[in-house]
Amino acid sequence: MTPTVEPAQGNHRATYREVLAEPRFRLLFSTRIVAITAGSLRITTFSVLVFAATGSALLSALAFGMGFLPQLFGSLLLGSLADRLPPRALIAGGYALECTAALLLTLVRMPIAASLGVVALVALATPVFSGASSRLVAQWLEGDAYVLGRSLNNIAASGAQLFGLALGGAVVAVLGPHRALTVSAVLYLGCALAIRIRLPRLLPGGFDGKPGSGRGDGGAVRASLHGVGLLLRGQTVRRLMLAQWLPPAFVAGAEGLIVAYAGARHFAPGWYAVLMGCLPVGMLVGDLLVGRLLRPSTRERLVVPLIALMGLPLVGFAAEPGVGVSSCLLLLCGFGFAYGLGLQRPFLDALPQEGQGQAFGLLGSGSMTLQGAGPACFGSVAAGVGTGGAIALAGGAAVLTAGWILTWHPPTTPTLAPNHSTGSENDTEQHACSSPAR
Repeated sequence: MTPTVEPAQGNHRATYREVLAEPRFRLLFSTRIVAITAGSLRITTFSVLVFAATGSALLSALAFGMGFLPQLFGSLLLGSLADRLPPRALIAGGYALECTAALLLTLVRMPIAASLGVVALVALATPVFSGASSRLVAQWLEGDAYVLGRSLNNIAASGAQLFGLALGGAVVAVLGPHRALTVSAVLYLGCALAIRIRLPRLLPGGFDGKPGSGRGDGGAVRASLHGVGLLLRGQTVRRLMLAQWLPPAFVAGAEGLIVAYAGARHFAPGWYAVLMGCLPVGMLVGDLLVGRLLRPSTRERLVVPLIALMGLPLVGFAAEPGVGVSSCLLLLCGFGFAYGLGLQRPFLDALPQEGQGQAFGLLGSGSMTLQGAGPACFGSVAAGVGTGGAIALAGGAAVLTAGWILTWHPPTTPTLAPNHSTGSENDTEQHACSSPAR
């Protein structure tokens, strides 16, 4: 990525106001909030419909997760399209596809397997649309503004997801599931129209409408697999992806056991919801404080301590604490999620310019897949050691990840020398801790 700030400004601390002053980012940000709300509404409603039709808790859970699980395959097979096609058409088309899927689920009577297939097909394409959007954010926001832009997206995603899930229950109760799906479709349609009308027309593979190579010739699947291979062969990119995948996956494994833990400890009804709400609250507070108050270099130095902060409170569940202590431990764990802000600039600097869309799509889809696998893995462990013990093991795994990152180049932070030249494989093979980021 071409440098947009002087080295002397590399430790400049941006503000959320500066980030939101960029009108194109505001458009992507606002439509993303609406789309996440619509997605949560659709997921909740679809699960209700499947359970009502089958009475199967397994199929209902599968309906809930079907929008996430296929994303990794979509990133592997189609991810290169995020860099090969015009971003406005991709993003608007993605929202239109989500709208169409919601309408199909509400208007067309299909077997359950066919309905699940519709949701899975949309999920396969999701990394392409999200990758194109993330690439535009990386192009339009400079230096620390990019990090705060990612922070805003994280905050908004958490809030919109919680709101969408709550809205889903209310809308289904008032309008019924089919009309609730129609509401979801209308929200998606609004996002598609907003992007189509207000987002500038940009060419693929370049910056600000300047054409690039578009990741070369060949079919989309072949180019996607080749691009994934190039990304993961680079030690720096591979390490930074794992650093952003593993701790959230371990915490998701612990989060999936909270309801069972509350039941095993005989907490009063409803307290499990309070416990589950502590993690996102801690995440919101952590992103706000770390993103707004700390300088970029400080955030990058705190990556390892914050990952440790995610894991260590969970280890405390080995003592099977009560409601009050459990709530505090989960709040602290959520705060540690702010570690991701310290990896944003190093990760962006490590990427080749022409593969950013695919890299962001792979980052998101891999994270979603591992977070889906976490509860299954630690849920099976709980059968042998109990829920408190399994949550503690998940926290210990996160702490071990922090220790692994520390070995990259102790005692410095996992930051990178700016990779602004050719984006060659040699550049991405730099050690993750070679020198401070710009």
